[in-house]
This record gives sequence, C-alpha cells and structure tokens, in this order.
Amino acid sequence: MIESPVERLLKTNPDMEVWWDSSPLVYEQWTQKMLDAASPERRPVLEEQLRRLFVVEDPARSVFRGCTTNPPLSLKAVQADPEFWSRWVDDFIRAHPDLDQKAVFWATYKEVVKRGAEMFLPMFEASNGRYGWISGQLDPRLFTEKEIMIQQAEELSALQPNVMIKVPASQEGIEVLEVLTSRGISTNVTTCFTLPQILAASQAVERGVAQAQEKGVDLTRWRSVITMMIGRLTERKALVEQARRRGIELTWQDKHWFGIAVFRRAYRILQDRGAVSKLLACSLRHGPVVAGKPRFWDIEKLAGGEIVFTFPPYVLEPLFAIGDGLHFRPQIEEDVPEEVMDKLMRIPYAIQAYDPNGMALEQFNTHPATLYTIEQFSKAANGLEAFVAERIALVREAVPAS
Repeated sequence: MIESPVERLLKTNPDMEVWWDSSPLVYEQWTQKMLDAASPERRPVLEEQLRRLFVVEDPARSVFRGCTTNPPLSLKAVQADPEFWSRWVDDFIRAHPDLDQKAVFWATYKEVVKRGAEMFLPMFEASNGRYGWISGQLDPRLFTEKEIMIQQAEELSALQPNVMIKVPASQEGIEVLEVLTSRGISTNVTTCFTLPQILAASQAVERGVAQAQEKGVDLTRWRSVITMMIGRLTERKALVEQARRRGIELTWQDKHWFGIAVFRRAYRILQDRGAVSKLLACSLRHGPVVAGKPRFWDIEKLAGGEIVFTFPPYVLEPLFAIGDGLHFRPQIEEDVPEEVMDKLMRIPYAIQAYDPNGMALEQFNTHPATLYTIEQFSKAANGLEAFVAERIALVREAVPAS
C-alpha cells in the first residue's frame, strides 16, 4: 500500500484528525473528477488512496474522521445534483403549501445536513460518538440573533445524533455557545480568526460544561472543536495596508507565518489549560515554492499537533499533486522566526489576532475577517434561498386556479 499525504500527516500525532470539508453528498463526484484528470499510470494508486479517505460502503474504516461544511458548500451540494434537489424541494412545497420562502429554504438546508450526517453515522456509532460528526451551520445572516441561533441549533441537532452545530464567534455567538454546551449539544466554533475569539470560545464552552454537569446532562457523546480560519485572517487588506503605513513590506511567507503563529499560540494555550475543546485548522492555502519545490506550509508547520485539519477539494488537490514531495514531521511546537515576529508585532491587525487581550468581545463582530466571511456565507445562503424561491414560483404557477 502506498500511503497518501493525508495518511503520512496523521502519523505525526496519534490524536490528530483529518475531516472532509464539503458535503459528503459530493465526495464521489469529486473523486471521479480527480481520477478523470489523473494520468493512466497514476490512476490506480490515486483511486486506492481516495477510496481510503472516505469508504462509502463502510464509513467507520475511513481515514476521514468527520466532516465540516458551510453555506457555500451546501449550495454546491444542491447545485451538483439539481435534478434531485429540484424534485425534493418541489415535493416539499406541495406538501407544505403554507410555508414561506425562508421556511422552505431552512427545511432544504436541514435536509442537506441530514443526508450528509447519515453518511457518517456508521462511523459515529462504531466509535461511540468520538468520530463521525458532521457540522451544520447556523444561518450566517443571523449571526447577531441569539434566540434564533439557539432555536436553529436545537433543530439541527435533532436531525441526527452526529450533527455538530457551527456557531459563529460573534459577540452573541459566544453566548449561544455557552447555552448549547450547557444542554449537551456539540459545537464547532466558526467565523473565528483570532486568539481572543478562540479563548473566549474555549471559556464559554468550559462554563457550559460546568452548567451541564450541575444539571446532570449526559456528555458522553459530546464534543467541542474551535475552528481557526487561517487564510481568511491573513488575506485581509487591513494587514497589508497597516504594514505599509509603517514602512513594512510583508512577503507571502510573512503572511503565512502570521496565521501559523496565531494558531500555534492558541494551541499551546489550550493545551496548557487542559481545554476540553480541540483546535481545528481550516482555510488553508498551499505554497510557497522553496528551492524550486512546492510546499504546503499551512499544513506542514502545524504537523504533530493534537488537532483537527479539515480539507476541502481545494486543499486536497494541491496536496495530492505535491504528493511524495512532502515529508511531515512534528513542527507545531516550534517557534516562528524572530524576524517575522518583529515585523508582525508592529502591525495593529496582527497584534489584535496574536495577543490574548488584543480584542474585546464587543469587537468580534466588526473584525475585517468576520465581516468578509459573513458576507460570503450570507451570499451563499441567499443563493440557496433564491433556488428555493424559483422552485416555489414554478410549483405554484403550475397549480390550477380554483
């Protein structure tokens, strides 16, 4: 057996996990795309490797240990099979003629989450709830609406026992996180980019756990992960603009070291505190080219951690393309180059993200990465709602007048 880069990465820490970052409903389609693009001589090995990542007929044997998704990825799942989803939505509309557009949108989104969760459920059961989780995200357009977020979380968690709720690291989301944890609902903190957000989320989970234990809530099948969206932090214009105003030119490497530095510091603090939440790395970007060879620093520099990586197609494709050119060793505990940190610690945007006290809770909602990501996620939610609106119009237009 020739190990894939993912399998070699996992050898750097027995408690590391890699999750699929997209709807499970599109995994087979993506696999076939990868195989179609591969050369004939490479295809047999690649197929074996991809089939091991997610074993559809026996999910418990998969290399992937779980799945994250978000509104853009859920929209893509619907767009990948328009015939099926058009039929499903049409049937739902006919069965619920009194529901408005938003209600039909939410029901459709829940169905996407439910079907994905069913595919990972055998892994969840085989591991007694340790693995096999799939994340269902709260409507990103409502990231400041505490009570609605709690209601949506209750609905999503009721779909399948392995649905983990993606809660935004907004000011209100931190409150929601504590409430859900106190009720024994598993969570994955999202739209989270900075150390202050990670620490606030971790503390909210700890408070929720204490409340759950006081009330006798069963936490045996409960998990908490906190996602840091690395690329979405480092790619914002504010970083470059603030650096230039101070006469600092940031290289590609400097910006990637920035994301790695924040993640490493968060990891060390959570480890030192014995936090119950596991840190998750996402929004990873491949590169740079070093001595003529392509690298993947966002993965390599975090190897060896007791963490979760979540890999979407845009990460897996370059990862497999580099293939045997990557040699993983534990690096997450190493220091970031001093000359890089000297630059970063002169930039307010970087200080906000790296300093545990860099931001107050009230600033979470207006951070540039938060605003950018919420806008992107909201557009995708609007896209799915527009699809539903089109189906409603077609179905109701076809109903003969009484």
